[in-house]
Amino acid sequence: MLAIRDFRLLLADRLLAPAAVAFSVVGVSFAVLDLTGSTADLSYVLAAQIAPALVFTLISGVVSDRVPPQRVIVAANVVIALSEGLLGVLVLSGAVRLWHMIVLETLTGVGMAALWPAMQSVLPKIVPDELLQQANAVSRLAMNGAQMGGAAVAGVVVAAVGPGWAMSVCGVGLLATVPMLLSIRASGHARTDETSALRDLRDGWSEFRSHTWLWTIVAQYCVVLMAWYGSFQVLGPPVAKDHLGGAAAWGAITSAEALGLIAGGVISLRFTPRRPLLLVVSIGAILAVSPLSLAMRWPLVAICLATAVLGVFLEIMMVQWSVTLTRNVPPEKLARVSAYDALGSVMAMPIGALVAGPLAAEIGLSATQYGAAALMVAVSSLALLPRDVRRMRSTDGGSAPSVPAASPSGS
Repeated sequence: MLAIRDFRLLLADRLLAPAAVAFSVVGVSFAVLDLTGSTADLSYVLAAQIAPALVFTLISGVVSDRVPPQRVIVAANVVIALSEGLLGVLVLSGAVRLWHMIVLETLTGVGMAALWPAMQSVLPKIVPDELLQQANAVSRLAMNGAQMGGAAVAGVVVAAVGPGWAMSVCGVGLLATVPMLLSIRASGHARTDETSALRDLRDGWSEFRSHTWLWTIVAQYCVVLMAWYGSFQVLGPPVAKDHLGGAAAWGAITSAEALGLIAGGVISLRFTPRRPLLLVVSIGAILAVSPLSLAMRWPLVAICLATAVLGVFLEIMMVQWSVTLTRNVPPEKLARVSAYDALGSVMAMPIGALVAGPLAAEIGLSATQYGAAALMVAVSSLALLPRDVRRMRSTDGGSAPSVPAASPSGS
């Protein structure tokens, strides 16, 4: 696997880019809280970061099935680097205003929205099918390790010198990924006829809705991620600031999650559940522990431990989900189906971000987080109703054509 040149280059990007983005994850939240001290304002900024997914994820899915997907990743990284770097400069200069943050985080959201379909479709182009699960696990292991290290350092940087420097580091780090991504030689799918983007979207939608297990779980995670994002990502930094010690504490929590993700990646190298979709749905309910740990004001050590364990489950889930998609969706449609997957999963997250802050201001942080946890468990229970979800085995599938094996040179 590491003998494949293009996989090594992709792995380098998946080390550097997540480490850089981790600086933004910590920096943006505390930049808003330092500027306004308002959970509602933090909701607006983080919602602006997610909202572009409603449009640009689908566009990326179409483009990534037409052109080499690593070019889409390059464009996305450059957009995020410019927006985060400029925001960092504004924060450092003291000239930043709330509207600057909303506009620039919207631009960051455009780049993030483009990443998932392209990242999902590039890996099967550069590794053979028999190495797909291991390649997914190793690449995600690299991403999560980088995220853990980046978040830990970012928390210290924000606490020591402020969030502006953290966001500036994010911009520089993402620009550094461009040369290695441009060196990847994976190509787009050969097309026997030219079709319109609208026709491509319709074909992708037809493939997406033809799988009951797929749209059921996407609908589940639409609600789960809405509740989780609002109750944990939006309301977590205020809890950390008021009760846990501030930016360094939130950096520790983020690092603990990444540590769990790393452990989950190691486990995923060997572990294949007999019923992967049953595991995916169950983990949606288990994620309710995240807002519960904050609502109950657990000690920082306990929150970090719980977050690390959840990270293990989450990473196993992500690897199994990626492999299930790749093995059950035709490769020439994978980016578009992944786009509908990403869109469906995150489309309600802006609602969670917009609602969480004002709701917490009205009824309290803990009450909002308890409600989110209950919603996550309830919708995950409903997702178990379809038979395909309960009974599909890891040996099922294969409806998609096998991905051609890549040579060690990556050509």
